[in-house]
Amino acid sequence: MRRFLKILIYVALFSVLHFGYELTGWDFLKVLCGTDESVFEHIKMGFWAYLFTSVIEFFAFKKKQNFWSSRFFSASLVPWFIVVVWYLVPAIFGKIETLWIELAWAFAVVIVSGLFAIIVETELESLKISKGFKILVFALFVVSMIFFVRFSFGKPWIDVFVDPYTL
Repeated sequence: MRRFLKILIYVALFSVLHFGYELTGWDFLKVLCGTDESVFEHIKMGFWAYLFTSVIEFFAFKKKQNFWSSRFFSASLVPWFIVVVWYLVPAIFGKIETLWIELAWAFAVVIVSGLFAIIVETELESLKISKGFKILVFALFVVSMIFFVRFSFGKPWIDVFVDPYTL
């Protein structure tokens, strides 16, 4: 899938997941959609949006060597790309005080995290991947799924999970 199209689908799915629960109130969407503005909810949306983008890619386009290994790995990395890139601006400039700048940066972070994931998976597709690495990637993917599902229903007291509007 061309990078631009894949990024477009990823951003669209991320946006749907960002507002899906808020607009519907359907409890079953809590697993996939953001329910508040915490970092956790955003990295969860990134994980699911990227996974769903990969599912669309699988059915719509020619499957490549190491397709699922590279996509599971990328989907597991996307949340951490989001965290690292998001905190770059506060690390350099401090708290963002202007809403439109924060929203623009948030949009840019989603795009950049998707681009990083695409680069990783493109490289992995070209490599000969061992069975051990495939098992490790699958285990990481399963652990990521457990992480995002479990903490959708009750967050532990860890800074990443705190909704900033409740502070």
